[in-house]
Amino acid sequence: MLLRLLLLLALCGAGSAAMVVSVSLRGSWRIRSGNGSLELPAEVPGCVHSALFHQRLIQDPYYRFNNLNYRWIALDNWTYIKKFKIPFDLSKWRKVKLVFEGVDTVTVVLLNNIPVGETDNMFRSYSFDITHVVQAVNILEVHFQSPVIYADQRSKVHTHYSVPPNCPPRVQDGECHVNFIRKSVTIETWWPHGHGNQTGYNMTVLFKLDGGLSFEKSAKVYFRTVELIEEPIKGSRGLSFYFKINGLPIFLKGSNWIPPDSFQDRVTSALLRLLLQSVVDANMNALRVWGGGIYEQDEFYELCDELGIMVWQDFMFACALYPTDQDFMDSVRAEVSYQVRRLKSHPSVITWSGNNENEAALMLNWYDIQPGNLSTYIDDYVTLYVKNIRRIVFEGDQTRPFITSSPTNGAKSTAEGWLSENPYDPNYGDVHFYDYVGDCWNWKIFPKARFVSEYGYQSWPSFSTLEKVSSKEDWSYESKFAHHRQHFTDGNYKMLHQAELHFKLPQSADQLRKFKDTIYLTQVMQAQCVKTETEFYRRSRSEIVHGEGHTMGALYWQLNDIWQAPSWSSLEYGGKWKMLHYFARHFFAPLLPVGFENEDVFFIYGVSDLHSDHKMMLTVRVHTWSSLEPVCSETTKPFVMKAGEAALLYDKPVAELLRGCTNCTRQSCVVSFYLSTARELLSPTNYHFLSSPKEAKGLHKANITATISQQGDTFVFHLKTSAVAPFVWLDVGSIPGRFSDNGFLMTEETRTVFFYPWKPTNESELERSFHVTSLADIY
Repeated sequence: MLLRLLLLLALCGAGSAAMVVSVSLRGSWRIRSGNGSLELPAEVPGCVHSALFHQRLIQDPYYRFNNLNYRWIALDNWTYIKKFKIPFDLSKWRKVKLVFEGVDTVTVVLLNNIPVGETDNMFRSYSFDITHVVQAVNILEVHFQSPVIYADQRSKVHTHYSVPPNCPPRVQDGECHVNFIRKSVTIETWWPHGHGNQTGYNMTVLFKLDGGLSFEKSAKVYFRTVELIEEPIKGSRGLSFYFKINGLPIFLKGSNWIPPDSFQDRVTSALLRLLLQSVVDANMNALRVWGGGIYEQDEFYELCDELGIMVWQDFMFACALYPTDQDFMDSVRAEVSYQVRRLKSHPSVITWSGNNENEAALMLNWYDIQPGNLSTYIDDYVTLYVKNIRRIVFEGDQTRPFITSSPTNGAKSTAEGWLSENPYDPNYGDVHFYDYVGDCWNWKIFPKARFVSEYGYQSWPSFSTLEKVSSKEDWSYESKFAHHRQHFTDGNYKMLHQAELHFKLPQSADQLRKFKDTIYLTQVMQAQCVKTETEFYRRSRSEIVHGEGHTMGALYWQLNDIWQAPSWSSLEYGGKWKMLHYFARHFFAPLLPVGFENEDVFFIYGVSDLHSDHKMMLTVRVHTWSSLEPVCSETTKPFVMKAGEAALLYDKPVAELLRGCTNCTRQSCVVSFYLSTARELLSPTNYHFLSSPKEAKGLHKANITATISQQGDTFVFHLKTSAVAPFVWLDVGSIPGRFSDNGFLMTEETRTVFFYPWKPTNESELERSFHVTSLADIY
């Protein structure tokens, strides 16, 4: 049984200038089973299955045979109950109505124990006059009859003639007599990647005109709901900021999308699919289409629908103030109307956002506006984004939330007249965060925000990518070319500054070797920085510390590149994976152990995006840099990792951890850890450095060799190392494709890695192009 309720109290004032006020009854309710044996909290909109699932009384209904095992839920009767207050003086209002928009399906509605109406059709709205029943404090009860039993009863009453079919084919596992009830059949509501199927339905509409003319239109139809939840959080002064898809809170994991080429005619279908497939291959479920780029072509959104990639869609206003003269506004209104009409049918688009960083630019005075002129620009801002764009969006699409800006304080910005004094308040809305001076290995520099929609660090693309657009004299970090391609102030210096905090900088006398080593090191730095920051956000999803936390989104800047140059991207121009993208595949994994230190104590959190609880164990190993055998290992007792939560699994003072491992110091040892059952690995193997690698004792250059073989369309790299090797980087030059893993810590003598080519290749070509680098190679 599905319940979709939008309850509004509509109060119509007396007098010639009557007004209407609506009070939403969405939010927290309670539900009770027919015999009263079960009573539990529930959310509206929502359904009984969701409520039972969130209380862990049932498993995922889609798991294995649970659609049959849980048939008892639809056979029972259920009651939804809510106590609520009227926030005005009722004596001043002429009429009060209770409005249902979509109630599934057969109900009797009681207000203060008095019947006020009945429903039997989920496809229509209902309005009940409760003027003489409503009180200052009320109890609303919605009694649902089993739709299965109701349909059976209605079929038996209809004795004049048979209305086939009585029951669906057995293979469908459906209920009988569904044609006697105005209720939806079972439809699979589209899910983001990692949370369910992206089920779509083919729909064809035939238009017949006078004179025998006709034409038809076919389209793909999807079903899903989206809500942006901004509500009080216990222990915090702010509000939550997270998205529910089909009633389920979803942690958004992903990045920011920019145009993949300055020349749109070069953006082929193949390139779009390659880039977006790389999104889901790295365990991402969301992209923010940045407001400084373009509205993407239809195929982009179609692929996002297909792959389960949620899209945060900015309107194309970014990092600037805009005019509001008549001609400009006419153009903007036409633009917004067109884009909303074009994109609103895509389930992947989950929110509209008015602009990129313009609230912050105005309120933090990026452009040195004189105080006396500020009100003019504030009026322009509200005119453009609220009175025009927001209004047009809601006229054309009321199925998605609209965010005025990013970053924004969300509901707080709205309450402050659409512009907050500090749009970067971590207790509200979303934030953008960049810090190139602080140590990115220190998790304490990052904001414990509700949602982080931009953050990142730069790196250089691989030499094989740069080689195509450069000549020999350019191949130096200090070359004119290197400075020309860098479009961020002091960007090349800032990369080396961050790298030098934990790594030795390359010192080779060979200019080309030094350039390639520096490229490698910037990618190591970027990957490790974004890993540390993202893992901090993921482990903050379930906790409030000093009033901050409940982080429910991490979208790093940026996914892709528009040309061959240093940038924040994890995919190079053309789609080659940087080390960061391989790291993202791990730090966005659905189940992940996260390690960090605080006050010389080592902690490990477990993070789960799964829909059900799982029993598992944590294994912690300590390795020395000088040996391929772990010096000590411990495994916890089995525990249950809760669905959709982050929880502390392990804590131990570093000194105590090292005391149990022979001849281990911070400088000579490194820690690895993973989650597993007795039979299988459940998570990626993660690691924690006990000191900066530049201080490592016993780290030797590793001789790493590879034997390459082919299995179908995939190539197998059998690796062998002579020593522990951090940040092992496998590269096959310009041969397009990706590895199953890369940039990893190799602590065992052998390892098998797969290469998935994007174009035909062979073993000999791969052997000629193959090169491997690990950290000690650049010293």
